[in-house]
Amino acid sequence: MRRLTPALVLGLCALLATPLTASADEGTTGHGGHGGHGDYGDYESYGTKSPYAPGQNPRTYQRPPAGYVPVFTENVSRHGSRAATGGDDGALILRLWDKAEADGELTPLGEEFGPDVRALEAAMGKVGYGALSGRGKDELRATAVRLEQRLPGLFRTVAANGEGIDVVSSGQERAVDSGTVFTTALTDSYPALKPLVGPARVDKDLLYFHKSAGGAAYRKWLATDRRLADTVKAVTDQPATHRAARRVLGRLFAPAFVQRVADGEFASVTDDIGAAQAVYNLYAIAPAMSEESPDGEGRHFERYLAPRDAAWFGYLSDAEDFYEKGPSFADSDITYRMADVLLDDFFKQAEAKRDGTSTLGAELRFTHAEEIIPLAALMRLPGSTRPATPGEPYTHAGNPWRGARVAPLGANIQWDVFRNGDRYLVRMLYNEKETAFKAGCRPITRNSAFYDLDELERCFGRA
Repeated sequence: MRRLTPALVLGLCALLATPLTASADEGTTGHGGHGGHGDYGDYESYGTKSPYAPGQNPRTYQRPPAGYVPVFTENVSRHGSRAATGGDDGALILRLWDKAEADGELTPLGEEFGPDVRALEAAMGKVGYGALSGRGKDELRATAVRLEQRLPGLFRTVAANGEGIDVVSSGQERAVDSGTVFTTALTDSYPALKPLVGPARVDKDLLYFHKSAGGAAYRKWLATDRRLADTVKAVTDQPATHRAARRVLGRLFAPAFVQRVADGEFASVTDDIGAAQAVYNLYAIAPAMSEESPDGEGRHFERYLAPRDAAWFGYLSDAEDFYEKGPSFADSDITYRMADVLLDDFFKQAEAKRDGTSTLGAELRFTHAEEIIPLAALMRLPGSTRPATPGEPYTHAGNPWRGARVAPLGANIQWDVFRNGDRYLVRMLYNEKETAFKAGCRPITRNSAFYDLDELERCFGRA
C-alpha cells in the first residue's frame, strides 16, 4: 500500500467520512465467507495476499451434456503465494522497534514482535523477495493435479494424438516459476504428457499488459489522475484510520512512543498510518510464508492486530486495488479495457480449436494480480460487477468486491471446451468454481454451467 501523508482532502473526505468511519468502529466491514469449497472468509482481511483455496468441491461439478467430450482447456493463473516483493516494511518497522527497545518503550507483546519480524524477513530473504514460497508451489501443484483429474478424457486424447501443451508467462520470475511448477505437477500426474509440453514462452503484451505498450494510457492515468489520487487519499487518511493505526501501534509500543510516531519524529515514517500499514503488510504476507514460518501456519502475526483493525486495513488495501485495478469509477473503463488482449486470446484459442487450426490440447498462462483483477472486471465476473458511483464510495458494506475473492494468490480463470459433432460448448471455472458468464450470455439450459461458443461470441460482441 502507498505511504500517505496525514493531510486531508477537503470535500471528498467529507463525502467519505460518515460511511467509512462507521465501518471502522461498528464492524460493518465483515468477514463473510465466499461459499463453495474454499473458505475466503477466514482470510478476507488479507486482501489479494490471501492464500489460494479452490472455490468448489470438484465432485459437485455439472456433467457435460450427453455426447460431449472435452477437447481443449485453457487458463490464466496468478502466480502462487510468494514472499513480499521487498523488505521495506520490515526495515521500517524494525527501525522503530529498535528505537523503542532502546528507549524502553515496548509493550510485553511488542517485545516479541521484533524477533518475529526478523524471522519472517530472514525466511523471505532465503526464499527470495518476490519469489514463490513453499506454500505457493504447493498451491500450483495441487491446482495442476486437480486439472488433470477433472479432465482425464481430455488428457488421454491429448497424449494419444500428440497434441501440444503451450505454456506462456509474463516473464517475471514468479510467473515463470509458477508455469514450471504447474506443468511439472501436471506431467508427473500424467507422464505421457511430458514430451508434449512445449518450451515456455514469454508474452508481456498478453500477460504483463499493465507494463507493456497496451497499458500506456493506464499508466498515465495512474500517475496523473487527480480524482483517483484524491479518492484513495480520502479513503485512507480519515479519523477512523488514525484510530485503527493508534490501536495497532499501541499493542507494540508505549503510548508516548506511539505519539512520537504520529508526530512524525522519525524520518523513516511520516505518521502513525504509515507505521501501522507496515505492520499490516507483514501480517498480510505471513500466511504466504507458512511453510517457512516457525509455527508452520504463518498465522502468528494475527496476534499483533485486533480483528477489527486487520479488517480495516484489509479494507484500505481492497479500496486501493478496487480503484486502481478493478471496477473503479462507473464512468471509466481505463483500469480494465487493456485486459481485452487477454480475453481476446481466450476466444482465439477456443475458436482455433473449433476451426481445426489449432494442434493444442491446452493453453496455460501465468501472470499477476494486475492482470487478473482487470480481466475479472472486464468479464464482469462475480464480485467485479459494481463500480463506484458518485456519492457512493467503495466500502465493504456497500460493495461485494474483495481482493481475497477476486485475485487471491494463485487465482485462476479456466475455460474447458467440449465438442459434439460441430457444436462446441464452454464451461468457465473461476478459482475452480463453476461460474456463469456475464449477464446477457445465455447458457444452453437454465442454470447450466455450459455455454455454446457461438453464444459467447455473440454475447461478447465477437460474432
